[in-house]
Amino acid sequence: MLSDTHGRTATDLRVSLTDRCNLRCTYCMPEEGLAWLAKSEVLTDDEIVELVRIAVTRLGITDVRFTGGEPLLRPGLVGIVARVAELAPRPRISLTTNGIGLARTAPALRAAGLDRVNVSLDTLRPEVFKALTRRNRLPDVLAGLAAARTAGLTPVKVNAVLMPGLNDDEAPDLLAWALDHDYELRFIEQMPLDAQHGWRRDGMITASDVLASLRTRFTLEPAGDGDRGSAPAERWLVNGGPQRVGVIGSVTRPFCAACDRTRLTADGQVRTCLFAREETDLRAALRAGHGPQRTEEEIVRLWRRAMRGKAPGSGLDAPSFRQPDRPMSAIGG
Repeated sequence: MLSDTHGRTATDLRVSLTDRCNLRCTYCMPEEGLAWLAKSEVLTDDEIVELVRIAVTRLGITDVRFTGGEPLLRPGLVGIVARVAELAPRPRISLTTNGIGLARTAPALRAAGLDRVNVSLDTLRPEVFKALTRRNRLPDVLAGLAAARTAGLTPVKVNAVLMPGLNDDEAPDLLAWALDHDYELRFIEQMPLDAQHGWRRDGMITASDVLASLRTRFTLEPAGDGDRGSAPAERWLVNGGPQRVGVIGSVTRPFCAACDRTRLTADGQVRTCLFAREETDLRAALRAGHGPQRTEEEIVRLWRRAMRGKAPGSGLDAPSFRQPDRPMSAIGG
């Protein structure tokens, strides 16, 4: 098991497959991109599968989410999914993507064993999409969403971030569209994970702002799921249900006390939190060449030690909070 000293156990593994992305979202990276990891620093397909195998068979992981950067840019993605789906016990396998290329790959991913997808989409307006992402690719994202639904990668979840002066008035339109297309929409507060360190708490659109905007057009009632456990989203029935919308108050309504996540970066580092200041190097242990059994035991030891040192919270509410040195594209969303 992966337990910390605050009574939490990690069962959800987020695996970043690449730090590269084909969008340049303003809340993630600068227009010119970043200094990408060298190929030799990125885990190979075999190394990713081996670390996931150890996490699932030795450390109690039951859910594996592949992220990026943009994971669809990983050439071996379908093969990685297929090999992870063959593990016993089989974990639930999901993918967080910007949707570009999903129209082409959704059937193969479903056949390989992918269970569902989360697609990031912040606006339905082409001009706003271009301003937010610095790319004119909205039709590709919409096509990817439709392909995911057709392939059976359901529930298809859509993640939206609202930005002041750009799409802060679009929450009701996004929800109406999601309801029409049978997507499960989730609004996420903007987090301080941009490479430019331009995030400001006093300028962000909060969970309360989102709910107030949605209520101008819809009736919202608590979904009545009982204890939400480690789920980050507060879920609301829309107009009496059964359709729902989620709101993730990562900053103003943190869920750290119930966090069940551990993270693996594209270059093989364990992060216990998106906002962690320290990492634990599993890549070095994996490549040390001490023999399969000794290597596995060392990885288990390092991963457990990393989790024992997990902080009680993200530290976002601390006056001394500093953004992580690595942006979201490098550590996985």
